[in-house]
Amino acid sequence: MADFSGFPFHTLMIQGTTSDAGKSTLAAALCRLLKRDGVTVAPFKPQNMALNSAVTADGGEIGRAQALQAQAAGIAPHTDMNPVLLKPSSDTGAQVIVHGKVRADMNARDYHRYKTEAMQAVLQSYQRLRAQYRAIIVEGAGSPAEINLRARDIANMGFAEAVDCPVIIVADIDRGGVFAHLTGTLDCLSPSERERVIGFVINRFRGDISLLQPGLDWLEQKTGKPVLAVLPYLHGLQLDAEDAIASSQTVRGAFRVLVPVLPRISNHTDFDALRAHPDIDLQFIGPGRAIPPADLIILPGSKNTRGDLQWLREQGWPDAIRKHLRYGGKLIGICGGFQMLGEGVDDPHGVEGAAGASEGLGLLAMRTELTREKRLVQVSGQCAFTHDRAGVSGYEIHMGVSSGAALAAPAFIIDGRGEGARSADGQILGSYLHGMFDTPQAFSALMAWAGLGGVAAVDLDQLREASLERLADATAPLYDALKQVRSRFG
Repeated sequence: MADFSGFPFHTLMIQGTTSDAGKSTLAAALCRLLKRDGVTVAPFKPQNMALNSAVTADGGEIGRAQALQAQAAGIAPHTDMNPVLLKPSSDTGAQVIVHGKVRADMNARDYHRYKTEAMQAVLQSYQRLRAQYRAIIVEGAGSPAEINLRARDIANMGFAEAVDCPVIIVADIDRGGVFAHLTGTLDCLSPSERERVIGFVINRFRGDISLLQPGLDWLEQKTGKPVLAVLPYLHGLQLDAEDAIASSQTVRGAFRVLVPVLPRISNHTDFDALRAHPDIDLQFIGPGRAIPPADLIILPGSKNTRGDLQWLREQGWPDAIRKHLRYGGKLIGICGGFQMLGEGVDDPHGVEGAAGASEGLGLLAMRTELTREKRLVQVSGQCAFTHDRAGVSGYEIHMGVSSGAALAAPAFIIDGRGEGARSADGQILGSYLHGMFDTPQAFSALMAWAGLGGVAAVDLDQLREASLERLADATAPLYDALKQVRSRFG
């Protein structure tokens, strides 16, 4: 067996009994613990379905969770860490991204047939990482017990069988039914798949561990698999979400910011710095909710701009936005939200659905045409709306080109060119720049523009680092238990 400071596995896969069981955070924690031990480690997720994505230095697109895990490992994110990314554009279709680039738009049936080819891309990426790093921490997707998806599986046991790696299964006790989740998942696996499960992890436990012990003993006796660790419920972690928006929202300061939860909202991690700030009350407004008064409204990114524009109209947002502006409120549009602010969005090629055109909100003198080519780039520059030209950095992920008179007053200066737009009255700002609030200087400048001046910016990267360290400390019992595991998977 390899000796990686006592860690016995070249490759270890984390699968879950459900989505959001804790696979992403567990993978990040193990990457950080291996890094602490001086082991070169890389995260890997064969297939991800998420609308939160990141742009890598090699000009590709991967899931946001893998970018966070790369930070935990102390390495730069790379497209090989998430070779297949699915970005849903409807309930039955998705944009398929392979090795960081758009391959095609497919419905569920077509993608199922494509999985055999996708597996080759997955294995190519895995082998490249395997040649560079001493350990690979692999994250599964959803659950391996989804029987209808077992054929041609590339995300869970299909991958584990292909590379012959061990698996640990994590379940979220906070959901309830944890023992049924674990035993039921195991029962749905084939004999060879059950054999490669080296143990269980019970996640998000709070309470008296002695009251859980009889259940742990029963589980181990029934399955013959050890419970490797029971991990605590950790409050207040500041970590990038893989996809879902947190259901609970903490009311903080008096400055209220509203973000509509579009059906195809993308990159809502744009608002993490706002959500973490003690002076800001960030509210995600879902369907059917009343739209309260606010200081700032932000229209977020969208994977289906025309469809989400229609949803905004059905929910009454145009009237609420106009009232908000009449009372002196500020409005920001990011990426798809920026496109919505214009006079119209044209999709002549059917990039996001049926070809056609939609009327925009008419708040900026510009029009957008959606294009087949996606722009993926990390950028940096200055805020054009401040006298001191505060610095900003972020990334662009969009399929579309905007043009019109509004762009003559840009929001930012990127590489010497104007980017985005501002309204003549100074109340509206739009940009393709994701992550604009993550740079402390830009955060302060944007908040001052919106009416919240004189506040210190939240250092989001520092918060992430502190959360990763705290997460790793809490996961240390699992790491120690894994060092004691002896199996054929060396």
